[in-house]
Amino acid sequence: MNRVHIKTYGCQMNERDSEAVAAMLRARGYRIVADEDDCDILLLNTCSVRDAAEQKAIGKAGYLQQRKKKQPDFVLGILGCMAQNRGAALLDQLPDVDLIVGTQKFHQVPGYLDNLRAAREAGTPVGATIVDIGEEAGSQNTIRDHDLAEKQVSAFVSIQQGCNMDCSFCIVPKTRGDERSRPMDEVVAECGALAERGVREITLLGQIVTSYGRRDYAHTGGITPFVQLLERVHAIDGIERIRFTSPHPRGFKDDLVAAYGRLEKLCGYAHLPMQSGSNRILRAMNRPYTRERYREIVDSLRAVRPDMYFSTDVIVGFPGETEEDFAQTRDLFEACNYDMAYVFKYSIRTGTPAATMAGQVPEEVKEERNQILLDLLQKNSVRRNAALLGTVEQVLIDGPDKTGRRFTGRTRGNRVCVFDAEPRLVGELVPLRIERASVSTLYGQLVLAGVG
Repeated sequence: MNRVHIKTYGCQMNERDSEAVAAMLRARGYRIVADEDDCDILLLNTCSVRDAAEQKAIGKAGYLQQRKKKQPDFVLGILGCMAQNRGAALLDQLPDVDLIVGTQKFHQVPGYLDNLRAAREAGTPVGATIVDIGEEAGSQNTIRDHDLAEKQVSAFVSIQQGCNMDCSFCIVPKTRGDERSRPMDEVVAECGALAERGVREITLLGQIVTSYGRRDYAHTGGITPFVQLLERVHAIDGIERIRFTSPHPRGFKDDLVAAYGRLEKLCGYAHLPMQSGSNRILRAMNRPYTRERYREIVDSLRAVRPDMYFSTDVIVGFPGETEEDFAQTRDLFEACNYDMAYVFKYSIRTGTPAATMAGQVPEEVKEERNQILLDLLQKNSVRRNAALLGTVEQVLIDGPDKTGRRFTGRTRGNRVCVFDAEPRLVGELVPLRIERASVSTLYGQLVLAGVG
C-alpha cells in the first residue's frame, strides 16, 4: 500500500508543491504512479482562485469516495488551497476523505500517510479524518525537494509564498498566508544543485515573486533583493535561462526593467497581470497602480528589449464594471499587444470584499466580455506568430512531443515549438527556422549543419 498518485489543479505554484510532496514521498519509500487507477493513495492538490476550481475538485473527490466501497484501504487526501480555505467543513460534503492538509503543511504529508498505512496494516480503526491547516513558521523553506524526470531541462524553484496585497477579489491571502521569503543562499544553492543535475532553465515562483526578500534584505545600490537574486542565479554555470512568475506591476521598478537589458539569461518574457484597464475598477480591486502606470511599464520593458513577449491576467465583469470600464480594458488589452492572456469571468469568493459589493454583473454580460477579449487574443497570437515565419529562434529542447515522434521546446519568448531532432539534443539550445505557425505553436527545422 505505497503507490501514490497526485492530481494537481491550478497554478505553477501548485505544480511545484506537488512535485516537492512527490519527492518527499519517494524518500520515504512510496512509489509515485502516473495512472490514478494504479494507486493505493490519491492526493488532490487543489485550487481556490475561482469557485469553479473548487467545485471541480469536490466533484472529483466525491467520485473517488465511491472507490472506497470496493477498496476499503484506499486513501484519499485533499491538499492545498481548497483544504486551507474550507478545512474540516469539507467533511460535510466529503465525509470519507482521510486527509485534509493546508498550504503550510505539505511537508507533513509523508508522516500522516505513514500513520494511516500503519493503522490499516495493523487492522486498527483509523478514526477521525486527519485535518491540519495550521500556520507554521518557516513552512516556505520546506518546498525544496525535486522529483526530476530523466534528462529534465526545466525546473520550478519556489522562492516566496503568501501575499500581503489584499486585492478585493482574491482569496490567496487566506489560502497562502502572509508574505514569506526563503533565504537567498538556500535558493541559490538549490538552483546550483539543479544545474548539476542537468537543468538548464529555472523558473522562480512566488505568489508575488517580485516582493521577494523585501523585508529580509537591504536594497544595495538601488538594487532590490529580487534583482539581487536574479543576479546570483544568472552567475550559476549550467543555467542558461531564467524566468519568473507571478509578479505584480508594483514590482517592476527601474532595477528590474534594467535587468532585462543586462542579464542575458533572463528571458525576454514577462507575465504582467493587468486585471482591468479602468482606473475606477482598479481602485475597487485595491490594485495600487493606474492604467497609465501599467502602460509605462510595458513600454519601458519594450524599450530595453524590443522583442519582449507579454502575457497577462484580466478579470471581466468585476462588480460595478460598466461598458465604459470594459471599453478601457479592451483598449489597454489591444495596446499592450499580448502574446498570451488568462481571461477570467469574475467569480465570487466568499470572504473577500468584492463578494458583497453592489453592482454584480450578470453572467451573460461577463461571458460576452470574456469572449471579446479571447477573440482579440486569438487574432493577436496568430499575427505575432506569423511575424516569426522565416526567422531563426533559439530553442531549448525539452524532449519528445506528445506523439513521441517529434521534439518540442520553447523560444526565449516562451513560444512552444515542434520539430524533428535527435534524442541526444535534449537540453541543448539550438537555432530553429520557423516554417509554420498556429495560434499557440510554432513549427520549424533545425538549421545547424549535421543536426536533425
